Amino acid sequence: MDYVSALVPPVVMAAFFIALIVVIVKTQGGPNKAKEDAVVDAALARAEAARQSDGPDA
Repeated sequence: MDYVSALVPPVVMAAFFIALIVVIVKTQGGPNKAKEDAVVDAALARAEAARQSDGPDA
């Protein structure tokens, strides 16, 4: 029975990991994708504008 107790933790962790991956894949896209993309694009634009306003790197 030692082999059962040795195998339970990795099997449980694998099951949780697979469930996490499934949730991540299922939540990609959907109705909020455009909103999330717009937020990221705005943040990148702000960062680029701030970098350019600091002047050239020298």
